[in-house]
Amino acid sequence: MVDGWVKTGDIGRLDANGCLYMPDCADDIYPAELENVIAAHPAVVDVAVFGIPDPKWGETPCAVACVKPQAAVTEKELVELCSVHLGNYRRPGKVVLRHDPLPETPVGKIKRNELREPFWVGRERRVAGN
Repeated sequence: MVDGWVKTGDIGRLDANGCLYMPDCADDIYPAELENVIAAHPAVVDVAVFGIPDPKWGETPCAVACVKPQAAVTEKELVELCSVHLGNYRRPGKVVLRHDPLPETPVGKIKRNELREPFWVGRERRVAGN
């Protein structure tokens, strides 16, 4: 609670009719840019980006991409794609390719926490994330 407001980290907007839209989370703005670039690759079905531990920077982006069966895409190719479109400093530090669908909530949002957790197991301190 801050000044009577519950701070959730969600980003929302009201339209002209008073409808509330919650398109993203404040922690996920930078990852959303990476997700858009990676999702544009023809072999990628779905993608989620989140922070994982990094010994030098504290945290680095990790992209988990669900790719089409028999896709001929590599982790390196997706990292380079991000470098070209967003700049070398905004590329993911790690890319994980998988064929299984990404976990989703009942309303269709990707469960980033579920994807993020294995990278943080055994760590006393977290730089970001829940």
